[in-house]
Amino acid sequence: MTGTLHGVGLGPGAPDLLTLRAARVIERAEVVAYPSLAGGDSLARVIAAALIPKNAQEIRIDVPMTRAREPAQQAYDVGAEAIAAALDAGLDVVCLCEGDPLFYGSFMYLHARLAPRYRVEVVPGVTSLTACAAAAAQPLAARNDTLVVLPGPLPDDALRAHLRAADTVAILKVGRHLPRLRALVASEGLQGTYVERATTGAERVLPLADAPDEAPYFSTILVAKGADPWL
Repeated sequence: MTGTLHGVGLGPGAPDLLTLRAARVIERAEVVAYPSLAGGDSLARVIAAALIPKNAQEIRIDVPMTRAREPAQQAYDVGAEAIAAALDAGLDVVCLCEGDPLFYGSFMYLHARLAPRYRVEVVPGVTSLTACAAAAAQPLAARNDTLVVLPGPLPDDALRAHLRAADTVAILKVGRHLPRLRALVASEGLQGTYVERATTGAERVLPLADAPDEAPYFSTILVAKGADPWL
């Protein structure tokens, strides 16, 4: 019999935001797989480090952070082959994923390659979206409000259309796009909240107008329009 692939969400960064289910699955892991920056550390492994069994086999998937899709796709091809070999040997594999596995999560690329052939179980995790809302103490939606989640690299026209249509907008993957996004939000007569590395020791929450020009990949902009939704 082949093993089971577990896609485990680790939450936004703080180790104590792992769910109890995630912790139990990791503690029983025979094989642990995780993405890492090519030549760098793995945030996923850092978050789960205290729970990984000492005798667990580890599969590191080096993913290059480039605009071109090909290098990353090749990295996931190689990672999927290594995971498949462990599954074929009858071993369960726990794939660690920051945030939630199926919300802009790296696990979805492995899922697409392996789910047709193997049993897969997904453990959801606390998302960066809800972590940022908690850090900013800003409700995301109430009653009939609409919430839209946008990736920062979208072109300006698409971003403007969503900003105008939704009651609350969360812009993820801010990074190098921050100056452009800040100017765009301001041009619509709106204010926003900037959240950087939510739940970690490096967390920062600022009015968008005061945000630094250089932002890390793990940063989010929250824009809520209208009156306090709880009034």
